[in-house]
Amino acid sequence: MALLDWIAADHDLRLEGALVRLRPHRASDFAEWSALREASRGFLQPWEPTWPADDLTRGAYRRRLAAHAQDIERGVAYPFLVFRRGDNVLVGGITLSNIRRGVAQMGSIGYWVGAPFTRHGYTVDAVRAVTLFCFDRLRLHRVEAACIPTNAGSQAVLRKAGFQKEGLAKDYLKIDGVWRDHLLFGLVSPA
Repeated sequence: MALLDWIAADHDLRLEGALVRLRPHRASDFAEWSALREASRGFLQPWEPTWPADDLTRGAYRRRLAAHAQDIERGVAYPFLVFRRGDNVLVGGITLSNIRRGVAQMGSIGYWVGAPFTRHGYTVDAVRAVTLFCFDRLRLHRVEAACIPTNAGSQAVLRKAGFQKEGLAKDYLKIDGVWRDHLLFGLVSPA
C-alpha cells in the first residue's frame, strides 16, 4: 500500500492504534483482502456467517464497497480494514454496525483477523481504536459485541479491550449455517 493511499477522501475515517492503523476498504485492497480471507478460510468460517459462493470475487467485493459507502454515508455502520503499523500489511477487519441513535446511542462491534496474525495484539488494539472512535467522535454511550461461547480467543480480546461479559443470548446469530448462542459483552462510555 502506497503512502498516498492514506491521503484520500476517507482521511477523517482513519484510526490509529499502538500496533495498527484502520481505514475504510478501497478497491485497491481487493487482492490483499481476498488472499488473506482465502488463506484464513478454515480458521474464520467456524466463527462467521456462511460465505456466499462468490464471496471472494472482485464483483462481490465491489458490491461490498458500495454497501459500505452507503452505510458510512447514513451513519449506520463503519467498516474498517486493519493494517499493521510499520509495514502496512493487512491483518484483518473490524466493523462498527447497528448504530442506534435516540435514547440508545449505541453500536455493535464485530471483527476478524487473518490466521497468521492471531495472538499479536492487533485485534485488541483495533477494538480499542474503534471504541475510542465510538465514544470520542461519534459520541455513542455504549458499545456491544458478541461471540460464540467456545471462542476463547474472542472473549480474551473483548476482556483485554475493557468489555464486560453481560449474559448469554440463545440462538443469537446464524454462524456457519447454524443458529448459535452468543455471549454478550458491553462497554459504556467513561464520560
